[in-house]
Amino acid sequence: MQTHTAPAEGSRYARTIEASKRIRWDIDRDVIRGRTFDLSHTFLPDGLSLADELPFLTPAEHRFLSQVQGRTYANMFGLVERFIGAKMLEVSRDHWLGDQTALEAIVRFTDEELKHQELFRRIELLAGSDMPAGYRFAVSPNDVASFVLGKCTWAVLALTCHIELFSQAHYRASIDAAKDLSPLFKDVFLFHWREESQHAIIDELEWEREDGKLESDAQRDAAVDDLIALVAGVDGILQGQAQADAAYFLEASGMARDGERAEQVNTTLLKAYRWQYIVSGALEPRFQKVLGRLVSEAQMARIQAALAPLSYAVPARTLT
Repeated sequence: MQTHTAPAEGSRYARTIEASKRIRWDIDRDVIRGRTFDLSHTFLPDGLSLADELPFLTPAEHRFLSQVQGRTYANMFGLVERFIGAKMLEVSRDHWLGDQTALEAIVRFTDEELKHQELFRRIELLAGSDMPAGYRFAVSPNDVASFVLGKCTWAVLALTCHIELFSQAHYRASIDAAKDLSPLFKDVFLFHWREESQHAIIDELEWEREDGKLESDAQRDAAVDDLIALVAGVDGILQGQAQADAAYFLEASGMARDGERAEQVNTTLLKAYRWQYIVSGALEPRFQKVLGRLVSEAQMARIQAALAPLSYAVPARTLT
């Protein structure tokens, strides 16, 4: 199938190529630079971890909770980039015998996603070498990718755009401005953000192009159903990981595994994860603008109703 890209769209693909060439980075030379994690620093800021919503934590416990969540944060990005790269390779097929600028932009995108997966595998090894034993990230990237890629392309691209927009929002609003953050952790997400900024442009272009293939309201309704199912699937992963991380935190901190404080830790971790990986992206203005162009009022209402049970997961204060 040949594709012909409108001039304005073609120039956007071209700009992502130019940026990709200009900001290209290497894991060892630019990011890790022979460093390890200094556990005297926090990893994930309060605006994402919500650790400040647990006032009974000591400073050391507060810092450790940020490190547990930061470790999972890196692992979650490594997880989602497995299916993002696979889907982008798939959609590139439409450009093989068509717009070669669009094809190059997507090929660069997938190459960078493979590099990001390697980066996050390296970060997990570094974190695991110094943090207490017992941490568990028991989510299979291939199993998740198989589930996600079983949904229609429209829904997968919507989820992908959502993820890559919230990753940018997190860095700009929270990680970049945070004080006393681990220098290595901060650099990981600085360099990640630089390339994700280009990926989000391609996400939008490919999602809108896929939307143009839908020929009826019934097809778009089915696509919205798939998106809602994907969000529910993500929430299932978050519930399991929040429980695992809470158990690890409580055990490593020497805190009781039951009682009011343990319950608050469990509840706050799930709230934080729902904020990080679902709600913050759903509220991101750029995502809302694109989604609003592609769905009807009734379809938007269905999406909002599906998200309503998660709407509580917003920080008590702004992302800082």
